[in-house]
Amino acid sequence: MSEQGKMNFKSGFATIIGRPNVGKSTLMNRIIGQKIAITSNKPQTTRNRIQTVYTSDDCQIVFLDTPGIHKAKNKLGDYMVGVAKHTVNDADVVLWLVEPTTFIGAGEKQIIELLKTANTPVILVINKVDTVKRDEILLFMDTYRKEMDFAEIVPVSALKGDNIDTLIECITKYLPYGPAFYDEDTVTDQPERQIVAELIREKALKCLNEEIPHGIAVSIESMKYRKNIADIEATIFCEKDSHKGIIIGKQGAMLKKIGSMARRDIEDLIECKANLQLWVKVKKDWRDSDFMLKNFGYRQEDLKE
Repeated sequence: MSEQGKMNFKSGFATIIGRPNVGKSTLMNRIIGQKIAITSNKPQTTRNRIQTVYTSDDCQIVFLDTPGIHKAKNKLGDYMVGVAKHTVNDADVVLWLVEPTTFIGAGEKQIIELLKTANTPVILVINKVDTVKRDEILLFMDTYRKEMDFAEIVPVSALKGDNIDTLIECITKYLPYGPAFYDEDTVTDQPERQIVAELIREKALKCLNEEIPHGIAVSIESMKYRKNIADIEATIFCEKDSHKGIIIGKQGAMLKKIGSMARRDIEDLIECKANLQLWVKVKKDWRDSDFMLKNFGYRQEDLKE
């Protein structure tokens, strides 16, 4: 890059927040161009702050994807909400992702109060506009505009990729001038093992019944490479003996299905064949255990930086 190009280069941090299941991870994966954060039609999928990097000729945006803000029911829930709130104050710009609606509920009101206390420009991103009529979008924009003074309001479809370029331009506008934080080929600061664990958890979320998903976690016990094959051993933890049986399935059918679906995404990630071995173990009430939360990488001290 020329000296003039370096002087005009912008770099900074953008936090993505919103209620569960509004499409935060889908948006980030769309911008980055590959799957980093897991997606699911079940809420509260993202548990950690996931840092990904978008780099172009004139900017680098480091995205912080946060857990959905919701009413916490256990220590894991407390952790997830704490991560989301903490991250708002770490960023140069906040993207608040909402669904297209003229009704602003209690959950959205809670987020508005949080955003009003932050000294950070907020871009309202109305997602899923592919699901509504085009002439209704202005109504949704006016509804939210009455609640708060946003730096920008950008309607998008994360699923279809509509208006993503405009969103990136709006984000860049609020970033400071400065050098890149990461090499241009970096897409995430997540350890490879953590992404693999999340991909397995995503497939479990898609395959299992409603009552199980939030009670599962995945631990990578071993990940070793030999020639063009990665040998991966992973354990799916659940909270009840009855859940263990459901996860394994009749003659191991469900566990095989989860493993087969996960293997495809893992091989795309690591760009080689994967020999994936899955086990299931019961850890009762792990979501309320400080020790187990730390074991699975949910560390409250990360919020005290």
